[in-house]
Amino acid sequence: MEDNSHEEKGKQAFEQLSLEKKNIRWEVMVPGLVVFGTAAIAALINAQALAEASRNFFNWSLETFGWLYAFTVMAATVLVAILCFSKVGNVRIGGKDAKASMPFWTWFVMTLTGGIAVGIVTWSVNEPIIYFGNVWGELNYTGIEPFTTEAYHFALGRSFMHWTFLPYAIYGLCGTLVAYTYFNRKKSLTITSTLEPLFGKRISGRAGSSIIDTLAMLALGLGITSGLAMCVTILTAGINTYGVEISVPLIIIVGVVIVALFTLSSSVGMDKGLRRLGWLNAWFFYGVMALLLILGPTVQIFRNSAVGLAVWFDNFFLWGLDPIDIGGPPLTRAWTMFNWAIWMAYAPVTGIFLGILSKGRTIRELLIVNWVLPSVFGWVWFSIWSTSALEMQLSGQADLVGIISQTGSAVMGLWLFLQNLPFGIGVIAVPLNIFIIGLSYITAADATLTKLGSICVRDVPIGTQPPVLIKVIWGAMIGIVGIVLVAFAERLHGVSGVRELAAAGGFLVLFIFTAMIATTFKVFFVDKIEE
Repeated sequence: MEDNSHEEKGKQAFEQLSLEKKNIRWEVMVPGLVVFGTAAIAALINAQALAEASRNFFNWSLETFGWLYAFTVMAATVLVAILCFSKVGNVRIGGKDAKASMPFWTWFVMTLTGGIAVGIVTWSVNEPIIYFGNVWGELNYTGIEPFTTEAYHFALGRSFMHWTFLPYAIYGLCGTLVAYTYFNRKKSLTITSTLEPLFGKRISGRAGSSIIDTLAMLALGLGITSGLAMCVTILTAGINTYGVEISVPLIIIVGVVIVALFTLSSSVGMDKGLRRLGWLNAWFFYGVMALLLILGPTVQIFRNSAVGLAVWFDNFFLWGLDPIDIGGPPLTRAWTMFNWAIWMAYAPVTGIFLGILSKGRTIRELLIVNWVLPSVFGWVWFSIWSTSALEMQLSGQADLVGIISQTGSAVMGLWLFLQNLPFGIGVIAVPLNIFIIGLSYITAADATLTKLGSICVRDVPIGTQPPVLIKVIWGAMIGIVGIVLVAFAERLHGVSGVRELAAAGGFLVLFIFTAMIATTFKVFFVDKIEE
């Protein structure tokens, strides 16, 4: 009996493996792996050449199509606001009787921590400080003098623009379109199916579907690779505060550990891995925010959070529709358009992740969780961290602008800021933030591997993870390219040329995202709504 049992299990395992192989979209996965494999080989042969090529493509794409990035982001924001607050918001994803699969706040934590990654921790200090000190000429076209009150409020307002309602509208729109297309219109869980209302069924043919999904997959892969490079750069800079020299062996060790952890976490599965990491990550976010609010310049935080928001709202259309001509290349191209390109690189496939989690919710609830609440969180987070950093600079407690200028590293301000927190809590804050940054990236990369895998598998059932082997392969490819470029490529602003890979990824899906905006308008305001 025991032998028969083992035989039966072996047969089931073989059948499952055969089924997985049959369901893999080789026409999508193979081109993606070829591109990444080529990038990995190029990185190993000449990392600096690959970084320089990425940088040149980045500059060309934003110089030529910056206007389109500006239009699409503003259009997405307006459209998402209309969807959220109009009667369309009452439409329930999955039909009137559909039930939600998880509690509201668990849902919010998973979507929040799965999207913000390392950026919100790092740039809440470094970005406004760089603007305030005009480190790389960000204020040259604005007529604002660095280190002034006007520069202070500009730094906050511009940071709010980059980390609240505009970028989260990109995610919110894609998540809404994917969820409605899959659950209400009963189409396949692919990006091409969301474009059928605009282009017809021919877009979902094997050729069209393969091309679009491959581009989206490559964009996402480039984005997560750039995120890995950023994470490794920041973590090694944090470790450097303990006197450990930043070296190639250190970069490789940190990178391998991070890749191993997010691949393992993703392989465990969404419920066991992402949900637990998300909650742990969220509580660290809340705790650090509360600590800074209590120990920091509390009155200034409350005052300047309002002023910074006012400055942004006063310049909402001027900044939002500027392709490069008003703010100039150091500000508009290197910061605003670069940010939009990165968010856009993640957007279509992130929409699949957000859409899967949204069954049983109304469109209004979906947008509150994926647009309104993350934006409010970003405003609160940047208000606390950014104001604390700017006040530290003004008081002379630490020269954050100086450390960034002297080292040429855009990420060094964070660690000097943490070391100089009041009451000597930097002893706790530095290792805590090393942990938070690592955990943030692992959490986001966990979700991203699932998204990558879902594109590579045909007809992914709800809640079903793609084969573990696919995740492991992608994790290895991402690790090789990211780690090698950080270790050996020429550094730009303290971050290797892999930073521009993410922007290149955004360009790959810019036109797809533009089509998704047009499709969203048609589906909800021209076609008959399917409930």
